[in-house]
Parts: sequence; structure tokens; C-alpha cells
Amino acid sequence: MILELQQVNLAVRRGSAYLLEDITFSVKQGENLAIVGASGAGKTTLLRLLNRLQEPSTGNIYFQGKSIKEIPVISLRQEIVLLLQESKLLGMNVREALAYPLQLKKLNPAEINQRIDRWTSLLKIPEQWFECGELELSLGQRQLVAITRALLLEPSVLLLDEPTSALDTGTASRLLEVLNNQSSMTIIMVNHQLDFLEEFAERVIYLEAGKIRSDCLANQLDWLGLKTQLIDLEKSRQSDHW
Repeated sequence: MILELQQVNLAVRRGSAYLLEDITFSVKQGENLAIVGASGAGKTTLLRLLNRLQEPSTGNIYFQGKSIKEIPVISLRQEIVLLLQESKLLGMNVREALAYPLQLKKLNPAEINQRIDRWTSLLKIPEQWFECGELELSLGQRQLVAITRALLLEPSVLLLDEPTSALDTGTASRLLEVLNNQSSMTIIMVNHQLDFLEEFAERVIYLEAGKIRSDCLANQLDWLGLKTQLIDLEKSRQSDHW
């Protein structure tokens, strides 16, 4: 198993209610895993724990059999890459933003160029974008660049938080094809677009109020029933705020 979580709990502060409670599961290398649940269920928080943007209150997380607490954070985040929904280009143009994380890994210029050429070709990012700054790109274009930047790191584990929220249908389909061809990369995705997840996931974990309610193979899941359940939960959540 490439990842293993054992009785992981997370509380905002000592003695408070858990945001995540008794989270226990493992992930195989190369697996496509979807994390689903209503808003506030703890999906993004779980991703943040996996690359140590947050630390659990109790419990253990292991990467390749080693506690992630024993792995230097910089090294861990090169192996477990997290792409959050609000990822930025950090004031760089597209080419610079793509090259920067590879420079941090101390890749040589030839390899950097090779990786950029490969991944921008796969995701059909035109060279005309390379000199553009963040404000010159649409929201969907910025999201695609951020996804490309994560993929060209070629991590062991890729954590994706709502990666298709701003993508048009054609771009999302292209991304799906690329992700499904990464047989050696473990990909864990949070996405409210269940039609996308149905084509992506081999396995689905359902979170509710910070707890795992189900963990099953994607082809055994009642996707229509799940959609209905999540819609009903969201309606209930919204009515509670009135």
C-alpha cells in the first residue's frame, strides 16, 4: 500500500468536536480513488492531512510504510502533491509557473523543457499561453495550467480538489483521459461533478460529517442514488441556514 491511514482524528482544538473521526483506510499504488460527500463533510480537510498542510490530532498516516511525520515536509510534498481549488500562479507567467517546481527539484534545463513539452502537449496547452500572466487567462485556463503544473511533477500521489470546477466539457474530457492513463500514479480526487468521478474512479469513499460511511468499488456504487442523496443533504444544509 502506498498510503495508509490508521484511526485518524482531527479536532479544531483540544476537547472540541472532530472534523474528521476514526478515518482508517489504505490506498494501493496506481489507484484512482474518489472522496465524495456533502459540503462540510471533511473531504478537502482529509486531502490537506495527506501532505501535511494540516496535522491530525491523533492517529497515524503512512506513506510507503513510513510515518509521514518522519519524512521532511519538502520531500513529502514532492511525492504527495496537493492541488487545491484556489491554486495560483504566484505572479509568474505560465512558462515560469510550470518550470518553477521542477527547478526546486533541481532538474536540469533539458529535462524541465522535456516535461513541460510532454504535459502541455497532452493537455493541449498552446505555446501562446506561455508568456501570459494570471490575469490574462480565464478561470478555466488558469485551472488547467495549475493541473498541468501538478502533473508534470510526476508525483507518486496526486491529490486533486475540485479540479474540473472551471473547465469546459471538452477540456474536462481531455483531463479525464490523461488521468486515466497514469497507471503508476495514485490519484485521490474530491469533485462535486459525479459524472466525471463515475468515469474516473476505481473506488469511492463516502464521507458524512467527518466519518467514513462507505468504502466500495466504483462499479458497485449506485451513482444515481448517491447523486440524489447528496442533493438532498445540500438542500437540508441550506434550509438549516435560513
